[in-house]
Amino acid sequence: QVQLVESGGSLVQPGGSLRLSCAVSGSINSINRITAMAWRRQAPGKERELVATIFSELRKIYADSVKGRFTISRDNSNNMAYLQMDTLKPDDTAVYYCDARIGSVWYRTSTDSWGQGTQVTVSS
Repeated sequence: QVQLVESGGSLVQPGGSLRLSCAVSGSINSINRITAMAWRRQAPGKERELVATIFSELRKIYADSVKGRFTISRDNSNNMAYLQMDTLKPDDTAVYYCDARIGSVWYRTSTDSWGQGTQVTVSS
């Protein structure tokens, strides 16, 4: 089992930046088996969508809507994941969640247990 706690969300003006953090804790065995991290978001009235995934420093995948603006990273030594969000737009307004792939299974997706996430609101 792992616990994932997001932070860093805030109200920001269009064009601004935010850095989201995801702290990973729990079973050492599970943490050592994490093969990828991802950020997902859910806007009001919309389905949860995949924003960015990191498998390694050389393999990162982004949704088309955030390519060139968002950067996902991971600090394995400190069990952290990050999402740097630049040139934010009102359409980026959502609750952001991180997820961990343990082996071949996305932990939160498989358990449908998402926690509170962190709210990002982009508005003037």
